[in-house]
Order: sequence, then C-alpha cells, then structure tokens
Amino acid sequence: MHDAEPANAFYLNAHLHEVFGSLADASLYSPVPSDWWIGTSDIAGSTRAVSEGKYKSVNMVAAAVISAQINAHGGEEFPYIFGGDGAGFAIPPQWRDQAQNSLAAVRAWSLREFGLELRVGMVPVTEIRDAGFDVSVARFRVSQGADYAMFTGGGLSWAETRMKAGAHTIADAPPDAQPDLAGLSCRWNHMPSRHGSILSLVILPSDDAPGPAFSDLASAIADVVEHLDRSGHPADANGPGATWPPAGATLEAHAQRRDGPLSKARRKALFEAGVAWLLIKTGIKIGGFDARRYQRVVGQNADFRKFEDGLKMTLDCDPGTEKTLLDILEKAANEGVIRYGVHRQKEAMMTCIVPSIMTDNHVHFVDGASGGYTEAAKTLKA
Repeated sequence: MHDAEPANAFYLNAHLHEVFGSLADASLYSPVPSDWWIGTSDIAGSTRAVSEGKYKSVNMVAAAVISAQINAHGGEEFPYIFGGDGAGFAIPPQWRDQAQNSLAAVRAWSLREFGLELRVGMVPVTEIRDAGFDVSVARFRVSQGADYAMFTGGGLSWAETRMKAGAHTIADAPPDAQPDLAGLSCRWNHMPSRHGSILSLVILPSDDAPGPAFSDLASAIADVVEHLDRSGHPADANGPGATWPPAGATLEAHAQRRDGPLSKARRKALFEAGVAWLLIKTGIKIGGFDARRYQRVVGQNADFRKFEDGLKMTLDCDPGTEKTLLDILEKAANEGVIRYGVHRQKEAMMTCIVPSIMTDNHVHFVDGASGGYTEAAKTLKA
C-alpha cells in the first residue's frame, strides 16, 4: 500500500532551474493546481510609511507574512514571493484554514506592533482563471540549500489588485492575535553599493499578463545584468557585514516577544547577535557551527532578483550598466511593451527567515535600503 501523496506534491516535484535568465521563458513554468488557493498581502500607505523612514518596518511586516505561513505549515515547502511592502503565496486546499488564520494574525500583529495596516486576502485559483489570468510557478535554485519560487501568468497581480479593492478579504483575528514568527530576524548591516548605486527596478508588462515581447525584454535585461559583479548581487562574496549592536534588534524583538515585554525580547536579540558577531569576527567554531561559512551562505540565499508577473531586481550597478539598462527599458516602454519604475539609493538591506542556523535552507529577502521596490513602484504608478 502506497503512502498518500503530500498535499504540496505539485511544488515538491517541480523542476529546479539554475539559470536565472532562462526563467524569462513562460513555458518553463507549471500551472498551479486548480484546487489551490492564492494568498496576497500589501501594506496600505506603504509609500507614506517609507517616506517617514519606516522602510525596515515595512520590509519586516512583508517578510512576517511569509514567516508565519512557513511556520503554520510546519516548514513544508510551498511557493511564495516577497515584494518589499507585501508578499504572495500559493497553497493546497488542505492548508487553507491555517493560511487564513496566519494571515489574520499577522494583520493584527502589524497594526499592534508597528501601526501599519496590512491588507490580506485569499482567492481560489479557479476564480483567477475564470477572470482570464493564470498562476504558474517555477523554482529557481540559488544555492545547494535554497530555492525560490517565481510566478507568471498575471494572476498574482490580479489577485492583489482585487484585494486592494476590497475583494477576497478574510475575517479579522482578535487584536491580540500572535502569529508564529520563529526564525524571522533582521541582524545584518545594510549593504552599501561597491560599484555606483543600488538600483531597485520594477518592470511590468504593459498588458496585464506577460507575453512573448515581455519575455524577450526580460531575457535581454538578464543578459545585461549577468555582466555585473556577481550578477549585481548587493552582498559581496563573503556575505553581508555584521556589527554589534545590530540596527534591527528592536524590529526582531517585535517579532519574537509574543506576549512578553519588548525590552526582554530585545535583550535576547542583542545577546544572540553579539554571539554571532563574535564568532564571525574571530572565526571560532562552536558545536559544528561555522559563522563565517553561514555568512557566505546568507549571501548566496538572497532573493535580489525575481520574476513576479514581471521582473524585480535590487542591483549593485555601475553607471555604465545603469545607462544601458535604462536605455533598454525606455525603448521598451516607448514601444508599449512595459511599464517600469526605478529607484536609486546608496545601500541595500536584508530581512531573514532562519528556521535553523545548522542547515542551509534559510532564506533572505533583499530590498533597497531607502524605499527600494516601494519607491520604484511609485514612479511606475505615476
């Protein structure tokens, strides 16, 4: 007698792609099963929050959506994507109740801890297809231990737009609801540009769903970026830097304090970050943990480029390559192929989900450190 197939078998069995530029080809993506559900989230007023200097809080809340889902489903794998001021994911029908409860809990937590209003929604894949869109995913392997989902078909964007209009909402959790955010942290230094500027790019098809012309454009952009140092990765080969005390200790305390005092959670975050900083500084290994190796893997596992019904990138870019990119984008925009937004800043930042420091499957979300994708999207909306 065979064991029952796991609920997330569709994603577990998906092929792992290792060449980022190849994922401009929509034929490499697999349609999400028709009985699955799509979750979306977005911070209302994120542009204003970023302009008030709350960009780290905005990123933390967006990453919390993913962290809560990972923990709600016992660490099982499923497709998700980080968008700077929100996140999206796809889950099998058996997980729907846990997914809704976790979304509602993060919404309550975000308002309580940061005063940020998180919009959340869930919609069946069938409804997206009935509206003329699709949700297809591919898995991109960034290192031996980690991979990320990429989305195409226009369905995730459609679902987010409908959510912002008040559709697909879910019931509020109690105001004191506490999501499980174990592993969510924000300890690394900002990553200053080494080559010119940190460029946040949001590139969307002019039609609602990507087509062949958009795929050709995305492939051309990926080719240009491939010539940058480490393909434009904001972290150097040794990973991001660490200092003590870390700037993100208070944010991490908000995530981990549960119903305890913030000061106690902050002391714990500072202590753990201090130990990690000391191990990185000295190279001492404890109990099989090599902090410098971990630091390198952090850099490898970072999502500084992604396909999400379009193309998003956070690049360390030299002036010459930046001009080449913008010339290509402007030409494609004038031809009606794309809409695009750009934001320049001096540094990139990282928010992390680390279930265990002893395995290599931890994931790290990259955005520009002065507004990033949120600011780039603002120029796109204009």
